[in-house]
Amino acid sequence: MGLMSNKKGIIFGVSNKRGIGYAIAKQLFNEGADIAFTYAGETMKSRVLPCAEEMNSKLIMNCDVTNDDDIASVVHEFKRVYGTCDFIIHAVAFANREDLEGDFSNVSRDGWQTAMDVSAYSFVAIANKFKPLLNPKASLIALTYLGGERSVPNYNVMGVAKAALEASVRYLALEFGHSEVRVNAISAGPVKTLAAKGISGFDILLKVNAARSPMKRNVTLDEVGKAGLYLCSDLSSGVTGEVHHVDCGYHSIATSKEDAKIIGISA
Repeated sequence: MGLMSNKKGIIFGVSNKRGIGYAIAKQLFNEGADIAFTYAGETMKSRVLPCAEEMNSKLIMNCDVTNDDDIASVVHEFKRVYGTCDFIIHAVAFANREDLEGDFSNVSRDGWQTAMDVSAYSFVAIANKFKPLLNPKASLIALTYLGGERSVPNYNVMGVAKAALEASVRYLALEFGHSEVRVNAISAGPVKTLAAKGISGFDILLKVNAARSPMKRNVTLDEVGKAGLYLCSDLSSGVTGEVHHVDCGYHSIATSKEDAKIIGISA
């Protein structure tokens, strides 16, 4: 019997086998979970389908997370197939490329609203629509990044969206807690995913994180996946409203010995 035996849930945002969403889904599947998948439009279907079929998914649906009718349709079908829900993984984020470059203050009103709608509000909308299906001790997880807590070059409006997402986690945790439903976020360090390629200077970010983090390396997808398994399983039954950092300790550092060397101070 695995940690997730007899548990069924859904993941929004898997797009390929090189992403955090897939890494979490794989860990859940290996521990016995039954997972439904969604994809964003026909272009993404061909990428998501192999991932879902590999995990013997009983439900694979199109879902535009900015469309309430699409979310409602997914909830309807999920209820028909599974009845109730034990976990939801929100691995969805988007911002226009031009809003991830240059000066933050150049972000357009439309760009701001797009990033907020897809990356933050969709988690709230999904939680609301699935609320009647959630079993006691169910777990909701959103994916975030340190750019929601601190300024990170070229993260710009996505950082603001992640800050809104993290605040939403806390408010949803308060709302859902009375029924023992937990809501948390995973703040993963930089990992080489296709989505990360949209961030200008990402290779530099990887090097800086590895040099400054206490563990002197970058986190792996497997490690983030295991954190997702922990937060979805009963092992984390007393954890909610939390932003769980999986970044080799980088979030805990203000300055490092390497920083001192750069400016010529002996550490």
